[in-house]
Amino acid sequence: MTFGEIRRLYFIIRVFLSYGLDELIPVMRLTVPLRLWRKSLFWMPNRHPQLPLGERLRLALEQLGPVWIKFGQMMSTRRDLFPPHIADQLAMLQDRVAPFDGVLAKQQIELSLGKPVEALFDNFDIKPLASASIAQVHTATLKENGREVVIKVIRPDILPVIVADMKLIHRMARWVPRLLPDGRRLRPQEVVRDYEKTLIDELNLLREAANAIQLRRNFDNSKMLYVPEIYSDYCSETMLVMERIYGIPISDVVALEQHGVNMKLLAERGVQVFFTQVFRDSFFHADMHPGNIFVSYEHPEDPQYIGIDCGIVGSLNKEDKRYLAENFIAFFNRDYRKVAELHVDSGWVPPDTNVEDFEFAIRTVCEPIFEKPLAEISFGHVLLNLFNTARRFNMEVQPQLVLLQKTLLYVEGVGRQLYPQLDLWKTAKPFLEEWIKDQIGIPAIVRALKEKAPFWAEKLPELPELFYDSLRQHKHLQRSVDKLTHDLKTERVRHHQSRYLFGVGATLLLTGTATLLTRPEWDLFSAAMVAGGIVTWLIGWRKTG
Repeated sequence: MTFGEIRRLYFIIRVFLSYGLDELIPVMRLTVPLRLWRKSLFWMPNRHPQLPLGERLRLALEQLGPVWIKFGQMMSTRRDLFPPHIADQLAMLQDRVAPFDGVLAKQQIELSLGKPVEALFDNFDIKPLASASIAQVHTATLKENGREVVIKVIRPDILPVIVADMKLIHRMARWVPRLLPDGRRLRPQEVVRDYEKTLIDELNLLREAANAIQLRRNFDNSKMLYVPEIYSDYCSETMLVMERIYGIPISDVVALEQHGVNMKLLAERGVQVFFTQVFRDSFFHADMHPGNIFVSYEHPEDPQYIGIDCGIVGSLNKEDKRYLAENFIAFFNRDYRKVAELHVDSGWVPPDTNVEDFEFAIRTVCEPIFEKPLAEISFGHVLLNLFNTARRFNMEVQPQLVLLQKTLLYVEGVGRQLYPQLDLWKTAKPFLEEWIKDQIGIPAIVRALKEKAPFWAEKLPELPELFYDSLRQHKHLQRSVDKLTHDLKTERVRHHQSRYLFGVGATLLLTGTATLLTRPEWDLFSAAMVAGGIVTWLIGWRKTG
């Protein structure tokens, strides 16, 4: 380790211990040296003993900076790995990061553009509009058309911090299975790898620009969701230029009510937007926390969401969508046998899984949930309980389902905050049933024919030539097969002939030799037998060649 890494490690240890996070060290024989070492660091006491453990963990991650804040946000989505009192606190993590110098941001923008900011933008505000752990945002207007835009720029010093901290996090992850009794089930190294990939993806703003363009196209002219326009000519890996939007933060319920927003319709549309992204488009915004969602000031009686920050997106293939929709419907119909069979059919659990045992496990976990009215049942927690139960039956981690679960929890939390009486099942069930109906039967066949029509229209003129080529190839193949059959027959006959001549030659040779040895006088007939045997044997040998 370099001196810089050692110094950073010391700082991390000091922060963790000052928040009393050594309580996470399990009391067991293996950890005795670690606990003794902790006692030796008497000058680093727990300075916040009055706070719950989950809150102390959240505060420590906030103090450690961007990488650790993002890591905590990512861990908050894995409620299957952490108890509620910790997961709930991690979910509260926000990008509480001080902005960096606007002069540095301007230099970064000019480096990306290859020219001065003033050459392309007017009214550039050196003071950032917002600041997060990975990037910060400045406002300006486009010189060519006067449109208001925001310029998102990656922090210039973020990459060395990420590299240094990720090395330490990887080292710590390797120790978790040895220190925690349940460490292997937590799969810490896999969690860290997923986090590192997510973090690196977020550093590439061209990826975010492409995601935003796709999402905007999917909801073009939609009353439910508006995605700001991306000005891709100005974008690069470290810089993104986007239409500036004005809206009410989704978390500001008081402001929404003051503007007369239809809260019931807004909450229902949130659910509809989510299921439309997942099942219609197979492309969903996977970072829909309150900081990325706004509501338009226009038409409060017919409210429209505004979505920003498309750095993280998810998708499902046709099979996953079909099985997930059928799982939801079977689950809320309490058809646990169907749920178990769907998990096996989809390949989410091994094919040799005992369906009866799996069905019983699902019923045991889920029946208590249905003691509540449907309007009070959490969709996200239903999915969580389902996946936790399946994991006991060796269900492999499905990254696309983890993202989906995280997004569903966000959507559900926002919906219930806006309108506590929201019945997610009543809103989602008709959508799911209609989608499944659309995937099977005549509508699906007609749609498939339409989708394939351009392909067959392109291939139709080539069909006669393809048919002729196939006949010619068939003819050549038949000739080759006939020749091979003839050669094999000929070879078989030659083989039988050679074996016969070998046998006759050996018989003549042995008989003639035996006769000569038993008779003292010269016997012309016996000599002829010996000579004939040798000649016959040689002829058989030549036929084998």
